This record gives sequence, structure tokens and C-alpha cells, in this order.
Amino acid sequence: MSVNSVIKRITTNTLQDMKMRGEKIAMLTSYDYSMAKIVDDAGIDVILVGDSASNVMAGHETTLPITLDQMIYHAASVVRAAKRSLVVVDLPFGSYQGNSKEALHSAIRIMKESGAHAVKLEGGQEICESVARIITAGIPVMGHLGLTPQSIHKFGTYTVRAKEEAEANKLKADIIALQEAGCFATVLEKIPAKLAEEATASVKIPTIGIGAGPGCDGQVLVIHDMLGLNKGFKPRFLRQYLNLFDEINGAVKAYLNDVKAGDFPGEKEQY
Repeated sequence: MSVNSVIKRITTNTLQDMKMRGEKIAMLTSYDYSMAKIVDDAGIDVILVGDSASNVMAGHETTLPITLDQMIYHAASVVRAAKRSLVVVDLPFGSYQGNSKEALHSAIRIMKESGAHAVKLEGGQEICESVARIITAGIPVMGHLGLTPQSIHKFGTYTVRAKEEAEANKLKADIIALQEAGCFATVLEKIPAKLAEEATASVKIPTIGIGAGPGCDGQVLVIHDMLGLNKGFKPRFLRQYLNLFDEINGAVKAYLNDVKAGDFPGEKEQY
């Protein structure tokens, strides 16, 4: 029986139990009340309020422009809908890098003002001081290694990370460092599947993969991508479960035609 089916609210301890049992963890992003309500009701284990909202909700090219205030707004909307999923919120770019005091302040704001259950930070050993400081306040922290979108200008590309031995070895050291700093889980993004499997086996905390193969303890996708809302965006790691762009586009055109033709509202749609 799934751990998921016998508990009221998913917690960080639930995820640890799922790893130990070999039960995969399912995580999806959400950024608003209506979508989060659907995702939560479907039984998703973890909802990530990702800084990918910068791309899919605001239309920016990168995740960098989104602010802490905006992340709190999205997170609060999601939390109001989520009755059983664990809600994790990204700390946005500029709210934690290089300053553990600022990292703690940002994490506290997210928890107090949104009601979320955990925060997520990108980076390895360089953020461990911030991770440890946030955890001292009783705030659970999820890590994020591999392709870290907030560092896109450093990488210069969204291609697969850690293909070379030196970077792969750093990732292996980083995930252990994040575990020792107190992270309850870590996202592994766009790295070779074999490396992700090795990294997952090296730690006791769950790993959540995106473009990191099946060897992780769970998987995450951006909900706009898996529902086909972003027309033309089909990276190799993405399985598109619906084509909502065309479905919604067709519905809007049908409404437009009905209004123009005077067919809407009809007799049954008036008082």
C-alpha cells in the first residue's frame, strides 16, 4: 500500500519513509490556487512553487527576475489549495546567495507569509552555511544540484551538466554536504542518469530528478510543460501528457465565433 494513501498530510518524514520503502515520490509545480487544487486532489506528494513562475507565469526568459514578494504571493495561493501535498517554495535569485543571514530572513518570510512547509535552494557546498542556518529556525530545506537555472549566466547554456569527471565528482561531494548540512531532499536536474543513480545511492535523503533518469527517488516536472501549455517546448526529458495549448486555443476560438454570431448566450444561458 502506498504511504500516500494512508496519511492526511505529506511531511518530510513521509518522503524519507517513501525512500526507505522504495516508493517513488511524485512532485509537480503549481503557482496558483486553481491549479494547485487540482494537483493536490489528484494525490501528488509534493507541490513545488518554483521560481519557474518567472518563465511560465510572467514571461521572462530566465528565473532571475522574480522577486521574493512575488514568490510569497504565488506560494500563499498554492498553500490555500493544498490540503495534503507538501508545499516547497524556491528561494529566488538574490535572496540567499552569499549571505546566510539574508537567506534565513528570506526563508522566514516565505514560511510566515505564505504558510508553506519548506524552502528550496540551488547550489552545493557553497550554500551549506545558509542551509544550516535556515534549519536552525526549524525550516526544512530541499537542495538543488546539477543544472541550476539561477546560475544560467555562469553556465551560459541549459545543456546537461556534470558529464565531465571533475563536475561529476563535485556533485557527488555536494549532495553529501547538503545531507550533512540538514537538507531533507535534493533535486537533481539534467545530469547523466548513471550519475544521478550513484548520487541517490550515496545518501539517505530522497532525490527528485528532472532530466536525471529513473534512478532518483522521485520525479518533478513543470506542470505547464507536462500539460502542453508551452507550445513548442519539448526537451528530451519531458513527457507531455496533454496538449492543452491546442485544446484551450480551440475552445477560445469556438467562444469567439459564438459571440460574433450572436449564438452566445442562448436561451438556456439567460435569466
